[in-house]
Amino acid sequence: MVRREDFRLVTGHGCYAADWNLPNQLHAVFLRADRAHAEIARLDVQPALAVPGVKAVLTGDDVKKAGFNSLANGVPFPGKDGQPMRKAHFPALAQGRVRYVGELIAMIVADTATIAEDARELIEIEYRDLPPVLGFDAAVAEGAPQLHADVPANLALDFESGDAAAVAAAFSQARYTSAVTVESQRLVGNALEPRACLAAFDSASGAYTIHLPLQGVGGMRNQIAQVTGLEKDKIILVTQDVGGSFGVRGAAYPEYYATMLAARTLGRPVKWVATRAEVFMSDFQGRALSLTGELAMDADGRFLAIRFDDRADLGAYAAAFGPFIATRNLSITAGGVYRIPAIYVRSRLAHTNAVPVSAYRGAGRPDISYAIERLVDYAAHEHGFDPVELRRKNFIPREAMPYKTPNGGTYDSGDFEAVMDDALRRADWRGFPARKRAAERNGKLRGMGVATYLEAGGGGSAPKDQVAVEFDRKGAMTLYAITQSSGQGHETVFPEIVARELGIDTAHVRYDPVPRAPDLIGSGTGGSRGALGTGSAFRVLGHKLIELARPHAAAALRAPEAELRYSKGQFHAGRRTLGFMELARKLAKTQPHPLNTIAEGSFGATYPNGCHVAEVEIDPETGAATIVRYTAIDDLGTVINPVLVEGQVHGGVVQGAGQVFCEEALYDQASGQLLTGSFMDYGMPRAGMVRDIHVHDHPVPTPTNALGAKGVGESGCSGSLPALVNATVDALRPLGITHLDMPFTPSYVWEAIQLARGDASGSGV
Repeated sequence: MVRREDFRLVTGHGCYAADWNLPNQLHAVFLRADRAHAEIARLDVQPALAVPGVKAVLTGDDVKKAGFNSLANGVPFPGKDGQPMRKAHFPALAQGRVRYVGELIAMIVADTATIAEDARELIEIEYRDLPPVLGFDAAVAEGAPQLHADVPANLALDFESGDAAAVAAAFSQARYTSAVTVESQRLVGNALEPRACLAAFDSASGAYTIHLPLQGVGGMRNQIAQVTGLEKDKIILVTQDVGGSFGVRGAAYPEYYATMLAARTLGRPVKWVATRAEVFMSDFQGRALSLTGELAMDADGRFLAIRFDDRADLGAYAAAFGPFIATRNLSITAGGVYRIPAIYVRSRLAHTNAVPVSAYRGAGRPDISYAIERLVDYAAHEHGFDPVELRRKNFIPREAMPYKTPNGGTYDSGDFEAVMDDALRRADWRGFPARKRAAERNGKLRGMGVATYLEAGGGGSAPKDQVAVEFDRKGAMTLYAITQSSGQGHETVFPEIVARELGIDTAHVRYDPVPRAPDLIGSGTGGSRGALGTGSAFRVLGHKLIELARPHAAAALRAPEAELRYSKGQFHAGRRTLGFMELARKLAKTQPHPLNTIAEGSFGATYPNGCHVAEVEIDPETGAATIVRYTAIDDLGTVINPVLVEGQVHGGVVQGAGQVFCEEALYDQASGQLLTGSFMDYGMPRAGMVRDIHVHDHPVPTPTNALGAKGVGESGCSGSLPALVNATVDALRPLGITHLDMPFTPSYVWEAIQLARGDASGSGV
């Protein structure tokens, strides 16, 4: 089925946040900090206010007077020894101090954005510079500059999960142990659509209407209510199309609150549109994790215990999902697909003078998957085990499902060995030695990497998922939900689910991309929940429609309800039939339509998993790496639309390849300035990066939702990070290189090769 939304989007008929306009609207720009750490000694906005056309300049004092709370952050559970997270205040506009380059200081509102930009240059500001601190280790070092008075030693939380004593005992008895540290570097989200916000305030009702990019109405509304103190019914969010998210659009940013305050203060709609430079310096960033893993094995290679010491760079403030990612999301699947009797995870979260970190495709799941699979691969080669057979020996068997892990997770379903065997066969694992020899004859280094992964998906914070349907005067149906699409194809797949359940043509069903006004409950798309949560609710809706229509069909067919059968889109009473859509058209004479309804369901978390196999070829004279072959086999449960699933996997694999080979947000250690603040400095993956990719499904449906779906959004990243790194290291291993960290830029790989070639001891890098 062709994606319905594509024609609108590719012909310029989409409607993104910056496309919304309201009568009498004003325009805003922001003055941002040009240094990483400083006290604001003096701030004079009067010169800007004197510019004709400038209507207001808001500062941190205005935010304070408005009574806005700290931006949403933190975790609800305690850390080590029951200590709660220390939550530093995160203001919408800086109050007395700035803590990262790009932090908001003032908002200038004017008749046009150009006037506001000119006025911004006139604001007078003086700083008292303070020393910045970049990176986790520097932040927690003795004597490090302190970012927040209420966060001693910059350590916001020390968290643990699992049984430290049991793990220590297992390590003391182990025949083999291995340890490796991996860095999952800081990344910039860089959605195709820069952020924008248009806010209007209705003084009569006290309600705000806000146009902004998001990935779920419920979560965004909750965050805004928490900060502003507003009742949720006073927050009306309007969005149609969103140009990319994967967590980056899940947070309510400081600009949104400032825009709301300006709209209320001035009594006119206020609009702000970000530049790409602002995206680099202010959109919450991703990853910024360092993970040290240790694995204990017996003499036969059976896994006895695994433990991780994780260090998370939160940035200047705890933003939205950052602390949750570094704790729960790293620990819940710390055993991966393996039967490991003892697991322990410690995560420490520190503040630094960098952009705050929040969700970015996978939100910790690709990071822990990478750490596990890198550790297993490293241990196999260190102790002489075959990396495939070592994995096979330690898989959780299918018959053990549902499987309760030592640290509190319960895997719903999976057949990890069968998935790996499928991947190895399709990737021609056995034929690799011949391809490696052929590459050597051409002067190239070729490596092959395998990685199995498992991730916790579809959790969600809402107690249930609700969807709605309304029929028009011709009997056609429109579906509604508060799950916002950012490219997943909701306008295609949700009607497909309902149409299949009803047995009718999808032409009769449409999905409205603008969330309906009445309150619905749901968790959005976070954690790959779109299909398994909202999609399951739509399947429930299909069944409910049949039951709602039954008495009406019985009356039309003049038959007892008990005698009616429903199949292939029709009610049957003996030889007489009545199509569902025919009945819907008959009932359309009554408005509201008798079949208008809401359906709902509570659906549990699932554990998508898979096995990815990558082949990488390196030119040793330049250090340039090429992905020459890639195979992805994923257990995503029931697949609703194979085309959409394949597209999601392709995108995730390429996004992972971007992190492996080119992407990294770098800061100058002395000044705290962002060094990669544009596409001239920040490498991005390109369309030709993964040319030979094969994607296949190996579904083991889950019992936790109505569809049996597990989710697909994060799978590409979760599999590609470890598969591509393992393949790259495999190519370099003959030189004595046993481990390198991402990103594998040509210069970095070339330097590693030169160092290894000059290392007579063969100790590697």
